Amino acid sequence: MERRCNFLAVTTILFLLTAHSLSVDKPRLQGFTVDHSDAERGLEEQFMSSLDARRARSIHKTLTSEPHIAGSPADRRTAEYVLQQFLKDGIEAQIETFEAVLSEPRRIKFDLLSPVTFLGPSPEYVASDQVSNNVRNPPAFNAYSGSGNIVAPVVYANYGLPVDYQFLQSKGISISGKIVIVRYGRCYRGVKARVAEEHGAAGLLLYSDPQDDGYHAGDPYPKGPWRPASGVQRGSVLYEFITPGTVEPDGSNVPRLPTLPLSYSDAAHILENLKGPAAPPDWQGGLPFTYHVGLGPAVVRMRVQMSQVVRPIWNVIAKIRGAQEPDEIVLVGNHRDAWAYGGVDPNSGTTSLLEMARGLGTLLRSGWRPRRSIWICSWDGEEMGEFGSVAWAQKHKAELQGGAVAYLNVDYAVAGNRFFAATVPSLKKFLSQVASDVPDPAGGTVLSRANQRLREDLRQKLTPGRPADAGEEPQPIGREEFEPGNLGGGTDYIAFFDHLGIPALDMKFDGSYGVYHSIFDDHLWMLKFGDPTFAYHVAMARLLGLAALRLADTDALPLDYRAYGQDIETYLEGIRNKLALLGDSGRLDFQPAHEAAGELVQAAGDQNERSSAYLLQNAQAPGLHDMNRILIEVEQSFLLPGGLPGRPWYRHAVYAPGTYSGYESVALPGIEETVDAGEYEKAQQQLGALTAALHHAARLLASVR
Repeated sequence: MERRCNFLAVTTILFLLTAHSLSVDKPRLQGFTVDHSDAERGLEEQFMSSLDARRARSIHKTLTSEPHIAGSPADRRTAEYVLQQFLKDGIEAQIETFEAVLSEPRRIKFDLLSPVTFLGPSPEYVASDQVSNNVRNPPAFNAYSGSGNIVAPVVYANYGLPVDYQFLQSKGISISGKIVIVRYGRCYRGVKARVAEEHGAAGLLLYSDPQDDGYHAGDPYPKGPWRPASGVQRGSVLYEFITPGTVEPDGSNVPRLPTLPLSYSDAAHILENLKGPAAPPDWQGGLPFTYHVGLGPAVVRMRVQMSQVVRPIWNVIAKIRGAQEPDEIVLVGNHRDAWAYGGVDPNSGTTSLLEMARGLGTLLRSGWRPRRSIWICSWDGEEMGEFGSVAWAQKHKAELQGGAVAYLNVDYAVAGNRFFAATVPSLKKFLSQVASDVPDPAGGTVLSRANQRLREDLRQKLTPGRPADAGEEPQPIGREEFEPGNLGGGTDYIAFFDHLGIPALDMKFDGSYGVYHSIFDDHLWMLKFGDPTFAYHVAMARLLGLAALRLADTDALPLDYRAYGQDIETYLEGIRNKLALLGDSGRLDFQPAHEAAGELVQAAGDQNERSSAYLLQNAQAPGLHDMNRILIEVEQSFLLPGGLPGRPWYRHAVYAPGTYSGYESVALPGIEETVDAGEYEKAQQQLGALTAALHHAARLLASVR
């Protein structure tokens, strides 16, 4: 015990010295008066020094001790554990139960019948990882797959994207009535199911190719972090890019197509027995033979029997009530359910969330209360399709749209040491400032390390003997700065951002994560490869905590809609350029939307100046409260009353996950995707809807006095 206390004392002293060196001559925090900024920095140092990597490791070991798929008794045990942690930290908390239609496998089987026989699937197994021997390991399946008993020849379709099927059609290869085998990657697996179904496939086999996350990337587990030969990526194929969080009564967001995930060791038996034309060079994978597209002679029998069952799922919600503006709410969330043990996804995030809560509990015990309320949310049912967060957000819709400042999300927090983030344009400057104030375990700050890696990557792209593609206005690589990306989909922030119009951000430390959604995504993998010292779990807890503290305590909300307007101008110009390349320059009238975006830039710039003037006065300046209330409403101006074409649940006019990517962000999706489909009348309607939204946002900002 004495050694442990000495270690913690030394660690705390080193952190405080580092934090002090980082805080010297720090600029005033965005949104704070000078006096409040200094006080906030002192509070933040107290918060950050209270976090502990050893405690984080203990939390992670407990959370990942057994498989805990949504709706299972083990999932309920994790909910009770998280609840007790919140209560132990002195934070009021409760479990909110919802009923969800979940997907469960009854029978999962495939057999290669010709030209040789192979019976599958094979079990996931690595001798040195004891989870391989757990009889409670869940089978590898695709949730919401259709059911069926099918015998058909096989066709290989690369990643299963629309362009891949177009290639097969150009070679006279029909998909209708066939079993298609495609590799994971490039888009959400539910998109692969939908595209295969659209082309008349009888069944779909998904496999992880070693070129993408296996031995071609590096040593496979357990020698290295990459996917072993028997590892299988589970996952939902719900059409959540149309409607997440529910199974539609008409089944419109559920595939009818039987779908199975395979390991690359099982997939190899099928792929090496395909003949027909050799696959194009960019279709070749990492297995030790030439890939052919078929048709045949490989014939496979798929036997898939799925059921949909109504089961309870459990969100755990902890609340710290604000002292001055309790109806204004900062939300922080992570999902807790896993396909198996959840070492990285999601329980690295749960660990950081709980360690952040522990730090906030320390502040509460010292007498601190936030200006605004902070709600800490542990979601259930995310892996199936964001069921817990969507149901909860819908239940609390009025309260959230009336007072939610922002939603801070972490899905998986740590798979390595490379910082990634995505957010709305109005929070990008804020998020970068937070990252500049959190020490990186490798030295410097999280932001400085991200800048360093960005510049290293850019230098590696410079090829001797070839000119550089530096854009219209190149600048020295040493001046390039890390910038968060845009919000896409596939995680819990969609309930708040895409549907309710609440600003959101998402963060993670990524790395060589080859065991995604397999049983090997466990505590041992994290100890060996992801974060052996759990220092990056603590770094994420600090990032989440500082972001939450600043948004909860700030005098003027740090939402910069001028950046939003400027980005929209860029997106409009990009679509205009695409039309020019297609020879359709005159098909759409962009002028009203461009003018409306300019109006937003002007109104937001004026609002920023008023905010600065308020902060130079004092925190009680007349109009500051009203300004903050208006800023809370602005993001909702971008919501379309009728939603996006073909998927009305998604209502945000500026960003959404792509219909044919599922996770990747698409800017101005209503316009972009109707242009891609050649539906120019709909595209013009979407331009009109965007123009109206921009005018509304500008008017709100102009009303700040």
